[in-house]
Amino acid sequence: MKTFILGAKTQSYKGSKVRNVVGTKSIFFTLFSIFFTLFSFSQVKDTTNVNQLDEVLVSAVRVTTKTPVSFSNLTKKDIAPRNLGQDIPILMNYMPSVVTTSDAGNGIGYSGIRVRGSDATRINVTINGIPYNDAESQGTFWVNMPDFVSSVESLQLQRGVGTSTNGAGAFGASLNMLTDNYAKKSTGEISNSFGSFNTRKHTVKFSSGLMNDHFELAGRLSVLKSDGYIDRASSDLKSYFLQGTYVGKTTLIKALAFGGTEKTYQSWNGIDAETMADNRTFNSAGMFTDEAGNTRFYDNETDNYQQDHYQLHWNEKLSDNWDTNLAFHYTKGKGYYENYKEDADFEDYGLNPVGSITTTDLVRQKWLDNDFYGTTFSANYKNENVSFIFGGGWNKYEGDHYGKVIWARYASQSELGDHYYDDFSTKIDGNIFAKVNYQLTSQLSLFGDLQYRNVTYKANSWETGLVDDTFDFFNPKAGLNFEINQKNTLYFSYARANREPNRTDYEGGNVKPERLNDFELGWRLSTEKLKFNSNVYYMAYKDQLVLTGGLNDVGSPIRQNSGDSYRLGLEIDATLRLSDKWTIAPNATLSTNKNVDFIADVDGDLTNLGNTDIAFSPEFIAGNIVTFSPVESLRLSLMSKFVSSQYMNNIELPDAKLADYFVNDFNVTYTILPKSVFKSIVVSVLANNITNKQYISNGYMWDVYPYYYPQAGANFLAGLTLKF
Repeated sequence: MKTFILGAKTQSYKGSKVRNVVGTKSIFFTLFSIFFTLFSFSQVKDTTNVNQLDEVLVSAVRVTTKTPVSFSNLTKKDIAPRNLGQDIPILMNYMPSVVTTSDAGNGIGYSGIRVRGSDATRINVTINGIPYNDAESQGTFWVNMPDFVSSVESLQLQRGVGTSTNGAGAFGASLNMLTDNYAKKSTGEISNSFGSFNTRKHTVKFSSGLMNDHFELAGRLSVLKSDGYIDRASSDLKSYFLQGTYVGKTTLIKALAFGGTEKTYQSWNGIDAETMADNRTFNSAGMFTDEAGNTRFYDNETDNYQQDHYQLHWNEKLSDNWDTNLAFHYTKGKGYYENYKEDADFEDYGLNPVGSITTTDLVRQKWLDNDFYGTTFSANYKNENVSFIFGGGWNKYEGDHYGKVIWARYASQSELGDHYYDDFSTKIDGNIFAKVNYQLTSQLSLFGDLQYRNVTYKANSWETGLVDDTFDFFNPKAGLNFEINQKNTLYFSYARANREPNRTDYEGGNVKPERLNDFELGWRLSTEKLKFNSNVYYMAYKDQLVLTGGLNDVGSPIRQNSGDSYRLGLEIDATLRLSDKWTIAPNATLSTNKNVDFIADVDGDLTNLGNTDIAFSPEFIAGNIVTFSPVESLRLSLMSKFVSSQYMNNIELPDAKLADYFVNDFNVTYTILPKSVFKSIVVSVLANNITNKQYISNGYMWDVYPYYYPQAGANFLAGLTLKF
């Protein structure tokens, strides 16, 4: 599969027989029924104390200004003006230290994100505290949940190691999302948007409001399609979100089912420099030469995947000081990608030659069929001086990988439905953690965080070999928060993180776990008109698995242990209210990112290249949002992003350098408040890349040859949202 460095589906669709998970599903649905039946008989009418219980879903993984951690928040209100179909990473583009990219070039379909130079496999992602990263590849595939942001109440991005959380260890950042809160009154929403490259999004949302003061049913359906900027980089995406909520005096129970299906024409190959100069949107995926010598493109060179999530959360407020959260989850994923292969060797597919013919044109599918399930829990205690959280989780992943040939010019002895490989893998991940914020004095507070994590990974594949590894990680964290006065706060923290290799690392023989020591020093200023944050970080790695810039034979990014390496940087972000009408929100990151005494194979010889730049780590990233609201109903925003040059490998090869770029977007929203029928009518227009900058946000190296992923020039999206 052609996957690439930033956000591609590095779960490489390889495995074995389908598992029977009916029993697992039954357990979860039975639990849903038991809890809702149990609480349906409650006669409690007072719901005034439960509003904040929704936040308990993420309290174990989120931080506040009392925590010595660098972070940023985005709320539903912040996201809404630009929520016209683009993926979550693209909507996060203007957050500090963030770089984003898109396969199709227009932010829809496969997209990706880096934070402080760390790619998606190193960013811990949770939804309501439940791990979302793919267990094997450790990546995050937003294409599997199109328009999910329409069901997100808020998200928090913690930069660096952050605090302990469930799922894979954070080596660049942690992103945790909280889905929609319940609504007390019934609501409805219809949203439609259209734009360049034949893009359109259609979303319907509803909420019953609290019925009998206790029950709410809410949901969303979305359809999203786009032709993409790159040739044939089309997306056909569908998603759903269904939530049932029970609210009691001290109880909040949520049962959620959400997911989506995606069919995307592959645009993973990128483009070489020579072709890009003549035809910027060229896509080689699916290209073949027919028997008459004509160049053609296979019409179903597509990626197809469905992912369904089920979550059950039970939050209980035991007293004024204690509350608890218990959650169960199950995720089902199944899909394949399809390729036309020219002159494929029979032996690679377990087939015999046909006479003297040893190769054949064929169409293959590589399947992934996986199940991920488990539980998370937390107990939270808070009084005037102490905030304490004890929590943890246990999760299991089971993945089948198999391949099928569905057509061949010369079929040999193949039968329809035969598998030419069958692999299987399991991964069990358990952790417990304890966090405390203790107010030592009126100005000084102490933060402590201890996590123990146990990981067992087993795989059988000709690529990985027979794997049976167990890792035990201890991750301590500590810090101080000093409140100089009501406006100024200083903080310092230290965090240790350990992380296991992913599936592709095993394929490449890089099986050492990584270790990170993260030091953060920050200052926060908060006044009525200005909020200012500055943070200095030093992230010292041992055996960091850095991206080489290359891809393996199925397009997964190749990493290698780099010995010692570090990231040293300064982050600044602010929000300044110039007046009731004008607001500016700039941010900037200045950093140096180095491999220490990096040894690489140069012309067949191992050579010490000294200190080299870590791949895909620009030294300067800056963003700014200028917002003008001449009247309450009208909002105009100019959004700017600068990313300095960066290397696509670790040996600083001149041809491996991506040029810097500066891009500007313009967003307008106008709100109408009718007196009848609708609560509001919102018109939104998003003009992307208004200066028509021809830029490249991502690429890779094929040996010494660079390949690029061009992004779209000037383009637009426009939407209409009706709320009632």
